[in-house]
Amino acid sequence: MAARIATVSRDTNETQITVSVNLDGEGHLRCETGVPFLDHMLDQVARHGMIDLDIQATGDLHIDDHHTVEDLGITLGQAFNEAIGDKRGIYRYGHAYVPLDEALSRVVIDFSGRPGLYMNVDFTRDTIGRMDTQLFWEFFQGFVNHARVTLHIDNVKGFNAHHQAETIFKAFGRALRMAVAEDPRMAGQMPSTKGSL
Repeated sequence: MAARIATVSRDTNETQITVSVNLDGEGHLRCETGVPFLDHMLDQVARHGMIDLDIQATGDLHIDDHHTVEDLGITLGQAFNEAIGDKRGIYRYGHAYVPLDEALSRVVIDFSGRPGLYMNVDFTRDTIGRMDTQLFWEFFQGFVNHARVTLHIDNVKGFNAHHQAETIFKAFGRALRMAVAEDPRMAGQMPSTKGSL
């Protein structure tokens, strides 16, 4: 399989973002978004997904974190879509349950070519650090629309909002790792009876 790497930049009046991704990496993250809790969550994605991420983002944080978080999801999705190529020979589907103390989350992903986000999470706090918990939905919505994946996120249980978020992002990384992995039995075939995704 050819190197699955991509670099994508997004430059708007609100944000300037560059994302580099290596789907066959070692779990390294270099990240400066200006949103500390988001950096912490992206570290989980890289480490548990065994994906190398290099993210540089500047946004209108003097207003709030919304544009930066949303546009980062969009740019990361674009980078994944470019890096994954035509999807021949991958598992396509990935899933993971991840616990952290009292919290438990499940994430299921399909590199289907059909964007869809189904997120069932009732955060127990409105903010974690300074980050508005509503922005997690914006991040994942941006990602699925541009990575062209179907993504189901369920927080099964949990009362600590930090733990809820961390289990979601760890499970997201694990599900990505499974879905983009090479399937030796597929051997370069398209993982769809339609012949394309």
